Amino acid sequence: MPAEVPAISVVVANWNRRELLSKCLESLSRQTHPSYEVIVVDNGSGDGSVEMVRDLATSYPVPLRLIANAANVGFCAANNQGFASSEAGLIALLNNDAEAESEWLNALESAILLHDDIGMAASKILVWEDPRRIDKCGHLMYPDGQNRGRGTGQIDEGQFEHLEEVLWPDGCAAMYRRAMLEDVGFFDEEFFAYADDAELGLRGRIAGWRCFYAPAAVVRHHRGATLGLGSARRLMLIERNRVLLVVKLFPWNLIWANGAYHLARIMAGLWAAIRNRGELRHYPGAEGKMAVASALIAGKWLALPMLPSMLRKRRAFRSKRRLTPRQIRALLFHYRIPLKELSEQTA
Repeated sequence: MPAEVPAISVVVANWNRRELLSKCLESLSRQTHPSYEVIVVDNGSGDGSVEMVRDLATSYPVPLRLIANAANVGFCAANNQGFASSEAGLIALLNNDAEAESEWLNALESAILLHDDIGMAASKILVWEDPRRIDKCGHLMYPDGQNRGRGTGQIDEGQFEHLEEVLWPDGCAAMYRRAMLEDVGFFDEEFFAYADDAELGLRGRIAGWRCFYAPAAVVRHHRGATLGLGSARRLMLIERNRVLLVVKLFPWNLIWANGAYHLARIMAGLWAAIRNRGELRHYPGAEGKMAVASALIAGKWLALPMLPSMLRKRRAFRSKRRLTPRQIRALLFHYRIPLKELSEQTA
């Protein structure tokens, strides 16, 4: 008799984070949901992660499957492998550097099943090192395409305790309805890492799917564990992918205005840095600021040869669009992050 298909598949992408992955899987083993499996997609780790998962699978309380890649294919491709290997109606993502509370899956499922047009559910993500502090409770976006977590850096004082609609979930801890993924597709693998969840989330919203935030779906996240908050490569990828997202999905009137919004954000970030606030404080001194400037320029430069591909994908997605350009603009401005808040937050 074939095995029963679980209601939920949890996909965990991993690359050389054996100890963090162990804690992540331990937290998933304590989920109270009655029907789920865990799929680990390893990106060619050389730290014993693969062997650890194989050993753990023999005694794990729910099915634990492993997809072992020979090399690092990136966050997007790894999660897409997990999506493709799942037969569940709901697919959750959990970063290998995050730990979920026991009701996490139940809370996300309750939110996503509220209505048939809800295709995504967002978690309440807290900072692992200081769980009083919020990492992300869904996402917001500035009109130049830079996205940022809702509530990032704030002390959790109950301000995000309501089940409510948000723009999209953070890929660190999210749930997607299979029907939405079959409708709009998986992660865009050209993004490799960073802003990939924003691109998928906005693509889903443009196709008419909604996202709800579940405050009881709590995880704790080691922030910046992949490349580090002070990584120039991280900034380069973020900037490259910001440009790609704008070209692929933004209405043309926002694309034409993008330069002005981007300049306003850069100037606000510099003003925050002068007062030792915002993300730029992770890059101290003149040398650090030059590294940031170089990374931003390099990100834009790297985006240029990829623009024809984004324009082709933009045209291919046209038939899936349920929102008009005016409605997309209204959606983005409804969930717009204030410039002051964006510039003074850390990433």
